[in-house]
Amino acid sequence: MANWQITTTTIYCDAIDDEATLMIYADGTLKCTGYTKYFNPDRDASKLLKQKGKASNRVLGCSGLECQRVTGYRDKLLAEDSASS
Repeated sequence: MANWQITTTTIYCDAIDDEATLMIYADGTLKCTGYTKYFNPDRDASKLLKQKGKASNRVLGCSGLECQRVTGYRDKLLAEDSASS
């Protein structure tokens, strides 16, 4: 069992061309501010993604909470925790 309750980090997410804060809980659940804002974007966030995508010549969008950026960080934390136990 983890000796911590929650940990957070902010990363640059190239899928949305923005920073996102990842919140990982000791039970393995997670939250991502990029997911909250860009997975089902409102009109303003959608417009922003289109503008950034046009500037970078690619389609931008959040792929959900199972993306490698989020799950990789969670798995790394949980592995470190179990190795120290």
